[in-house]
Parts: sequence; structure tokens; C-alpha cells
Amino acid sequence: MSSSDRERLAPVTHLFGAATPAPRAESVSPSEKLRPERLPEVEPRVETEPGFEADPPRQPKLAARGEGKFERISNVSMYALARRGMSSREMRDYLSTREFDADEIEIEVARLEGVALIDDGALAETLVRTLRDRKGLGRGALTAELRRRNLDSTAIEAAMESAGDDELLRATEIAVKRAPQLRGLDSQTAKRRLGAFLMRKGYNGSVVQAAVAAALTPSGPVFR
Repeated sequence: MSSSDRERLAPVTHLFGAATPAPRAESVSPSEKLRPERLPEVEPRVETEPGFEADPPRQPKLAARGEGKFERISNVSMYALARRGMSSREMRDYLSTREFDADEIEIEVARLEGVALIDDGALAETLVRTLRDRKGLGRGALTAELRRRNLDSTAIEAAMESAGDDELLRATEIAVKRAPQLRGLDSQTAKRRLGAFLMRKGYNGSVVQAAVAAALTPSGPVFR
């Protein structure tokens, strides 16, 4: 452009201002346009639900000695004890019918004895007290029942000693309660039936004779 042309356009430029040239765009090659922007590496994070933590590292499980067999025989023995008290011999016999090995049975019985779930002495005392108070059994019947339950002989002796020597008193009380049911019988029949009743309760001959005599005195029921 000549100097004359610049002078001619000067008023226009002064009024409207000179156009500001646009910044020159930086040239970018096609391959750079397609290149993804590189982001800083971030350590991955395990997302969990609120209130829960990520599972801890799994620890190696220790194998229990005969865990499956122990659980089975323990379940069987505890189920049996939940129904009633058992002596050591009763538990052995019961477990043997469930096809357990003899060694397993001995270990289980020893375990139950160790935690006092099986105690022949305590069971014998409980049976003596219950059978004497509820059924009025005498020493003979009590001893027979303890033996039937396969209790240890030492436990039986200790339980019978703790039962006391009031056999005659208990037999007489039972005979007096039974005597009114024998009304209408002659004296000999009443004595025989009352004596047989006491014998079945486990009282010996001398105790039965004294109890029957005390129960069938003239002041008692009238017999023909």
C-alpha cells in the first residue's frame, strides 16, 4: 500500500479502529489430535456398601482333629442327655447302637464325665430321692432300680447310705394311706393284700409286718 493510500484511509481507521489480527492458531498434526491425553495413574480403590468394610485377607483354616466325627457323636450324646439323665454304662451302650467306634465312644464318655454331664454318683442320689418320695419305694426296690440303670456299684452304695434308715416310718405311712381301700375285707385278707403291696414297694419282711400291724389296728378301718 502506498503512502497516499494510507493517508486516504487514515480517517476511516481513526473512526472505526484498526482490526486486531486474530491470533495464529498453533498447528497440530493429525496424529497429535488423535493421541489421548495422559492422566496421572491412581491406585484402584475397592468400593463397598455403606456400613461394610472390605473383606479382610483370608487366613488359612486350621484342620480340626476329627471334627466331623466329633460333631456327630457329640450331637447324638447331647440329644440323649436332653431326654433324661444317663449313667456312663447307659451312654456307652446307647452310642454303641449308633455304629460308633469303641475308641470314639470312650473319648466321648470321658468328655461328658469331665464336664459333669455324666455323673453316676449324682444320678444315683437323684433317683433314690425321686423314687422314694414320689413312688414310696423301699431299699430293695431302690437298689434294684439303680442296678437296672447300670450305675456304678460305688455310686449305688453311697446313694443308699444317704437314703437314711427311716424305712419303717415310710412303710407305715404308705400302709396307713392304703388301708382304707381294704374296707369290707376280712382281717386276714386285708393283711395279706397290704403286706403284698408293701413287698412290691421294696420293703423287707420285718418292716412290712410292723407297718401292716400299725395300719390295721382296731382304731383303724373296721374289717369283717
